Amino acid sequence: MIIKERLVEEIKNCGLTTVEIAKKIGVSPEMVTQYCTTKKLPKLDTFAKLCRELDLDANYILGLTD
Repeated sequence: MIIKERLVEEIKNCGLTTVEIAKKIGVSPEMVTQYCTTKKLPKLDTFAKLCRELDLDANYILGLTD
């Protein structure tokens, strides 16, 4: 599950706390934690916000580029 691995890696390396990330993308800190520790993935609109707010490359996260 490359999407999950890359998403978790980028969230951990962004330098923000889960609370800060949650505020930026409009979800609870618990939801951000679930993205990292469970099989739960963000909804498409939340994924887009996450990529925009954390300056992530969506194509990389989705496994379309290396």
